[in-house]
Amino acid sequence: MKILHTISTLDLSAGGPPKSVCDLAVKQAEQGHDVTVLAKATDHPYLKHSPHPNLQLQFVNKQSFKQALHEVLIKDSIELFHSHSLWSIPLHQMAQSARKNNLPYIISPRGTLHPWALNVKKWKKRLAMVLYQQKDLQAADCIQATSKIEAAYFRNLKLKNPIAIIPNGVDLQEFPVSTFKRTSDKRTVLFLSRVHSQKGLSFLVKAWQMLEPSYRSQWQLEIAGNGDEAYVASLQKQIEESGLSKQIHITGPQYGAAKLAAYHRADLFVLPTYSENFGVVVAEALACGVPVITTKGTPWEELNTGQAGWWIDIGAEPLTKTLTEAMLLGDKERQRMGLNGSRLIEKNYSIQAVSAKMIDLYAWVLKEKEKPEFVEIL
Repeated sequence: MKILHTISTLDLSAGGPPKSVCDLAVKQAEQGHDVTVLAKATDHPYLKHSPHPNLQLQFVNKQSFKQALHEVLIKDSIELFHSHSLWSIPLHQMAQSARKNNLPYIISPRGTLHPWALNVKKWKKRLAMVLYQQKDLQAADCIQATSKIEAAYFRNLKLKNPIAIIPNGVDLQEFPVSTFKRTSDKRTVLFLSRVHSQKGLSFLVKAWQMLEPSYRSQWQLEIAGNGDEAYVASLQKQIEESGLSKQIHITGPQYGAAKLAAYHRADLFVLPTYSENFGVVVAEALACGVPVITTKGTPWEELNTGQAGWWIDIGAEPLTKTLTEAMLLGDKERQRMGLNGSRLIEKNYSIQAVSAKMIDLYAWVLKEKEKPEFVEIL
């Protein structure tokens, strides 16, 4: 199968989508498919060079995107386009090219159709929807959702396309279960994601302040990630004004071995977000054996049903209550929950299983297979 993935950027600063797309493309190449990823050139892409001969990475400037699409289409005899995210002219050009050449295409919105996301730069998005985005969505052969919650958002927008519910995948070799041995009496709560107002970090600092002082004195909170300088500065100011500078540390972005080390030294992982279509950091933390606290703005109800963490309401008070409960557990109980989480990821979210589902979806779109059970048709 000859597949073209298009995404606005693979830059590390863009969070989960670049990593998810690269992991998927690499696995599909390893499974014997010819895969090309086309993205805008940046200084720090998640992958600079292809790790597999079946995978081509092409980085172009925004003005060259349309020409690059044409050249890849002709040179590599592409059979199917898969576009990731929305609100980008280059991705609109992908949809145009697919329609012009009578080729199927799939769109993975990756959280961009969540109600919270639609309210960010609302008027620009409404204009884009009228000018091109609605047509591109409606003409897609299938739209991928990472959860039933995200699929419901698509239907609420009156999209009648087939919807494939396929989660993001995690490379279990990249995120092994922690073998960390404690060298300090201090335990660690970790936040690792983009440092952005969407992530509910002001709730987290407020919740930490509301904790019983005797509980939090035995813990520290690490906030890891990249973010806008002004927002990071405002968060640091909130921490200082709350008198928590000795307990809450903003450590900056963590990549590669440093990222894995952050997961491995954590006793709890927290993502107090307003909105996530998936939340790949939740899956990564669970793979490493760390119990997770996250909100009902994510699709992670399995934390409760799988006894791997806590899926809670959004806000400082629910977070304070849950942090208290989690902190008062013994180390062995938290480790047991973490192992439940790692088994959950191995069973349902491995990159091998996710890639295989995606290939089944492509084969159905290309009329080579029967409809998979994870595809919903109205």
